[in-house]
Amino acid sequence: MERRKINIISFTGQGLELSKELKKSMEKGGKEESFLTSLYTKWSGYQGEARDVKACKESLSEWAEHCFSQKHPVIFIGACAIAVRTIAPLIKNKLEDVPVLVIDEQGNFVIPILSGHYGGANELAEEIAGKMNMTAVITTATDVNGLFAVDVFARKNELTIANKEGIKQISSKILDGESVTLWMDGIYEGELPKRLLLSKEDNESAGRQKASIIISPYHYEEELPHVKLYLIPKAFVIGIGCRKGKSVEEIGEVLEEHLKELKIRKEAVLGIASIDLKKEEEGICRLAEKYGWGFTTFSKEELMQVPGNYTSSGFVKAVVGVDNVCERSAMAACGNGASLILEKQAKNGIAIAIGMRKWSVNFHEI
Repeated sequence: MERRKINIISFTGQGLELSKELKKSMEKGGKEESFLTSLYTKWSGYQGEARDVKACKESLSEWAEHCFSQKHPVIFIGACAIAVRTIAPLIKNKLEDVPVLVIDEQGNFVIPILSGHYGGANELAEEIAGKMNMTAVITTATDVNGLFAVDVFARKNELTIANKEGIKQISSKILDGESVTLWMDGIYEGELPKRLLLSKEDNESAGRQKASIIISPYHYEEELPHVKLYLIPKAFVIGIGCRKGKSVEEIGEVLEEHLKELKIRKEAVLGIASIDLKKEEEGICRLAEKYGWGFTTFSKEELMQVPGNYTSSGFVKAVVGVDNVCERSAMAACGNGASLILEKQAKNGIAIAIGMRKWSVNFHEI
């Protein structure tokens, strides 16, 4: 697991010493548990004597802009006003903002001021407080009232939020003491939080009609205009086989046709899979890059070992050594418990298949 990265900046000698203590504490432990911290300072008395501390020579706004582009949490050791003025021009929305925290120079308080929920700033504040014997100052309404925070739930379960304006609507209902009904395609683990109800209608359409939150990899907006929030799991893998030289436009056109037919959201696609002979196929690589999907390849031996009955092609086997590329690669990438929801569909030298992963959501830590 990649170590989480944090950028920390101080403004005085006292703040610099605290940042060093924080770095030591946050990097303590195994690589899977610790952070990788980068220390910066704008203290005029700093002479560059510490190897692991960089003097911030650019403007504070330029430094912050660079940090935001890296998408890593930022910690200011100093006054909240400095942090607020610095990050104000960089703020976009709660799904894109970088977690920002402020720690006072005495090391008494750690305050998340941006992206507390979806970005994880609140959790990071609690973690720092525990390691450094500080007090985490959490101000988000659902947290201080001990209520369900839908954006935290989405982040922990790796669910994409389709309509960010729905977060506020759901949170407002919960804070007003109202119950919120949830409908989902998959299964869940743990106990439902207070004020969250599961729609249990036998008829799926009726169940969705009563829901304020939908957790599904499918499009339902047209039939359910009343739904406040859509949460999307990474449920599908696209298996692709194609003749050499097929363009991203050609592959994308065939794929779009099937996604639209099945009402599958692009955000619900985990990635693309194929045989290793196609690992540098430009059209497939560009398609993965276009949508931010992972691209996994398998050897012919690995594909032949995938259990199941697949559409067999003697021609394909003669060319690449395996009887089916798209179906087998999709199922190989999906893992155990997967199902093939779209069998091989061939058009214009391009073969597409879609596998669905076994997925669920967890309420244990919410």
